[in-house]
Amino acid sequence: MDTLPLVTPEQVGLSAARLDRVRTWMNGWVDSGKLAGMVACVMRNGELAFAEVVGKSDLARNTPMRADTIFRIYSMTKPLTSTAIMMLYEEGRFQLDDPISKFIPAFANPRVMSGGSRGKIETVPAEREINFRDLLTHTSGLTYGFMESNPVDAAYRAKEGGVDFQTADTSLKQVVERLAQLPLIAQPGKAWNYSVSTDVLGYLVEVISGQPFEKYLKEKVIDPLGMVDTDFHVPAAKHDRFAANYAAGPGGRLDLIDDPAKSRYLAPRKVNSGGGGLVSTASDYLRFCKFMLNEGELDGVRLLGRKTVELMTMNHLNGDMADMGTPRFSESTYTGIGFGLGFSVMLDPAKAYIAGTPGEYAWGGAASTAFWIDPVEDMAVVLLTQLMPSSTYPIRRELRVLTYQAIID
Repeated sequence: MDTLPLVTPEQVGLSAARLDRVRTWMNGWVDSGKLAGMVACVMRNGELAFAEVVGKSDLARNTPMRADTIFRIYSMTKPLTSTAIMMLYEEGRFQLDDPISKFIPAFANPRVMSGGSRGKIETVPAEREINFRDLLTHTSGLTYGFMESNPVDAAYRAKEGGVDFQTADTSLKQVVERLAQLPLIAQPGKAWNYSVSTDVLGYLVEVISGQPFEKYLKEKVIDPLGMVDTDFHVPAAKHDRFAANYAAGPGGRLDLIDDPAKSRYLAPRKVNSGGGGLVSTASDYLRFCKFMLNEGELDGVRLLGRKTVELMTMNHLNGDMADMGTPRFSESTYTGIGFGLGFSVMLDPAKAYIAGTPGEYAWGGAASTAFWIDPVEDMAVVLLTQLMPSSTYPIRRELRVLTYQAIID
């Protein structure tokens, strides 16, 4: 990676021989044909101890994967959007229990689905309005159209009047105000449901700051952190570094779903998704991880205070995610895992059936990307590949085991 020189793993309490198991594992996935290519990095004590690049970024063009290959990071956008809104929180612009209708009047007096049949949704008034913490913790009652688990999800997918932040070409304001007309699937604050909540936070950044969301995120977060390849589109000079995106076809075959030479990511968009719109590189995302491990500061630039980072990375749920809802799709398992303000938070590794540390925080993206940050071990791991959906293979859990088993101090 170009941001940090590699150190000997033993210098930071890791075993080079044991980390070599990660390399073997990566090659195994690529050699099997189930993944086109991967980049994986392990940072400890602020030093890069492992960085490996395997496979291809584009199979059809036989393009080798590179350390600076650009990936669609989808929901790994969410922690950056959450950082932006918390920077405005630190300016005293709102409180976490403020209703968002103070800034988006369309969200006043929401209604909650109570039942329905034959395409008709029955609703009741919400017990209270959605507040900022509900959005940050995914307890807002909003959902995603791709969940396909209830009539509200279907309303999100409707051709007329639906809600899709990834493909909309109107404006962020129009998409959010349309969303506000649809019923919630749960009472605010009562259930954990993965959702477009962070896209709404992106619009709140826009309203509160008075700047377009993408401009604020770039000028106040991305650029100050030195994330030079992170943006909502891939500029022309970098097109050759952009990876292809695949889906798992029959028998594990890789089916191309987004050609990097024809992708919608090649040009700026009217609607920029705070929940999943960014592209980035391994070295850029490592910089974000290092910023978080440094409690809000990187290379002399402080964007968040230490106490705010502590608040963001503690569990804000009543128990774990399983205690607050029926598990549906998520970028995390539910048992033993809580949620903070923009991140999942490990509560109990034994309950989660995985090696780890209470207090580590993480998230992933729809194309099988992932990161986690462990303040106790002073460690961060970034995994980038391009395969949808992220639930196809257990590569995140496998990599957790492979990185934690390499700790020897």
